[in-house]
Amino acid sequence: MLNMLKTGLLLTGLTLILVWLGNLLGGHVGVIVALVFAAIMNLGSYWFSDKLVIAMSGAQPLSERDAPELYRMTREMCQRANLPMPRLYLIPELQPNAFATGRNPQNGVVAVTQGLLQMMNYDEVKGVIAHELAHIKNRDTLIMAIAATIAGAISGVANLIYYSTLLFGGRDEEGNSSPLSLLGALALTIVAPFAAMIVQLAISRAREYEADKTGAEIAGTPIGLANALRKLEAAAHQIPNAHAQPATAHMYIVNPLRGGGVMALFSTHPPVQERIRRLEAMASGVRVV
Repeated sequence: MLNMLKTGLLLTGLTLILVWLGNLLGGHVGVIVALVFAAIMNLGSYWFSDKLVIAMSGAQPLSERDAPELYRMTREMCQRANLPMPRLYLIPELQPNAFATGRNPQNGVVAVTQGLLQMMNYDEVKGVIAHELAHIKNRDTLIMAIAATIAGAISGVANLIYYSTLLFGGRDEEGNSSPLSLLGALALTIVAPFAAMIVQLAISRAREYEADKTGAEIAGTPIGLANALRKLEAAAHQIPNAHAQPATAHMYIVNPLRGGGVMALFSTHPPVQERIRRLEAMASGVRVV
């Protein structure tokens, strides 16, 4: 409940940034234009984001004949979670990983890599699938698509403000172009998208914690997912994922793109060790806030 409230507040924050930029661009008219822009982007994301992500990941439909155990496992957990059976896809990558997409539970998709099926045991695969089913159940796939499109709209409006200032720039009292206005607009194109990115990352991290918790409940135990996360994190630093891209990295159960140091501050995922700690606390009966 707390994570849902936090997510709602963060989405509101993203929208307020967009409205503020629209106001800077053209007052009340700019606000309306910014909101219409975001609505159009969200509508496109709502209908087509799953198809785009599947295509970008190189995933192919996985038939029940080719993976009967995976289908049986997924179907049993769907019945437990009161979810329709998602479409299953296979990503031809050796790095073990997985993601979920789809605008609602009726159009849910779970994609797993070849490496996940090869490197994980039954309980670990079950934990990973349960985590992805949790994203579908909690409608995180839609939430993250909305967050991504609003963040994209913010970047677009910020760039529009910069180029409008560059072409028609602010004028000083003598009617000359004001360099300060150009510098301010340039700073805006950097600061506004950066602020949007920070908020988007916070949303992503909150949804991962919630999916871990819900996934553990769907699987019936947190231990399989905790053990899987250890292997997934280690493999992500050793095995590249050729299909993973920055635009889709937030969708995977662990970040498929290798990076440490300062870049870890901008990770789309919470620290794996903290996720494992929370899962193990759940297994011990300790309430995690």
